[in-house]
Amino acid sequence: MSFKAKLYNLLRRSEKYTKTDMLYLAKGGSWLTGGEILNSATIFLLAIAFANLLPQETYGAYKYVLSLAGLFGIATLRGMSGAITQAAARNYEGVLVPAIKTRIRWGMFAALASIGTAGYYYLNGDNTLALSFLLIAAFLPLMESFMTYDSFLQGKKLFGVSVVYGAISQIAAVALMIATLFLTKNLLVILFVYFASWTIIRFVCLRLTLRKFKPNKEYDPKVISYGKHSSVVNITASIIGSLDSIIIFHFLGAAELAIYSFALLPVIQLRAFSNRFSTLAMPKLAQRPLIQIKTVLWKRMGFLFLLGLGASLAYIIIAPPIFKIFFPKYLDSIFLSQVFSFSLALTLGQSIFGATISSRLTMIPKKFLYLSNIPSIVLTFSMFLLIQPFGSLGIIFARMISLVSITGVSFIIWRKISNLEDHKIATSHN
Repeated sequence: MSFKAKLYNLLRRSEKYTKTDMLYLAKGGSWLTGGEILNSATIFLLAIAFANLLPQETYGAYKYVLSLAGLFGIATLRGMSGAITQAAARNYEGVLVPAIKTRIRWGMFAALASIGTAGYYYLNGDNTLALSFLLIAAFLPLMESFMTYDSFLQGKKLFGVSVVYGAISQIAAVALMIATLFLTKNLLVILFVYFASWTIIRFVCLRLTLRKFKPNKEYDPKVISYGKHSSVVNITASIIGSLDSIIIFHFLGAAELAIYSFALLPVIQLRAFSNRFSTLAMPKLAQRPLIQIKTVLWKRMGFLFLLGLGASLAYIIIAPPIFKIFFPKYLDSIFLSQVFSFSLALTLGQSIFGATISSRLTMIPKKFLYLSNIPSIVLTFSMFLLIQPFGSLGIIFARMISLVSITGVSFIIWRKISNLEDHKIATSHN
């Protein structure tokens, strides 16, 4: 018997204990893990370039501009991505193009917000930041919306195609950025290369997707509506990813923001693997009866939490030599990074929970989606409360508190989904 056949039989036999389609997990997981490793490697190379070629103040300003771009990007309906993945998994492929057009139209609000911010900095005499936000206004609606192609590919379980497109995109964009850093330290040029390259690359990938995997005509009118409402869920993620940098920039300065950003960078890359797990799980969960999910959900959450805790402890040990070798100008980031590494346990444990809830978006009453604002409110108050006594460390504490609140809100939404499913079963029996 060949090695391939032995591996196949081993995976199939293991399903009796894991209650999981291990063959699907191995195939999809290998693609996604490989893609994430490549993605992390290119980001790591770019981080080395930033750390050694760019002054801390310039890098801090760069992160500040990108953070505000992330905040404005809320208007582009990022929650539409999850709705498209779920719709594609159920063969409602005809919603892809209308969803992209909807995201672009809503993205005009992001452009207006960016133009307003540009006006503010122009009136205050900061022409560099004013021009930076005009760049955001020109590119952000398209750059965010074109990325919807990847949600379609994931919903169709075309993980290999998704990874290949993503890998080529990442390599091209990072290569352009590193070349730019060698040539100039000008913030405006660096930002232009970033936004222009990603917009063009994603447009090319979108066109390839539409041509090679032409969507069918099946259309579910609920998808666009739920995409809009589920975008509320992404407000928390957008605020978590943006507000901390904005607060640090204004309260502590650009250099401190650079130190904080490098503290988060390695941990965020490790956390990205848990996001890939959610990506892999959601199409399967969308097709599986909820009663089957209930039997294994809590055990899997517990296992993933312990796995994340082990990863946190390992990272605490290896962080000092990594920073000393690759980021010698950012040794002040080490302790902050070690503390933040405990978020790995919370994020990994939450990953299967979040994927399960996302797979049942259409079951959730729209008003319940607004509960997802609670973590962003908790985060905001925690940041302003803790930054004065603890500085950047206080922002990290606030992020950890917010992660705990996300789990709490997810539990409330899960209970509602579970009760609705139980009621539906009871009604059908009667």
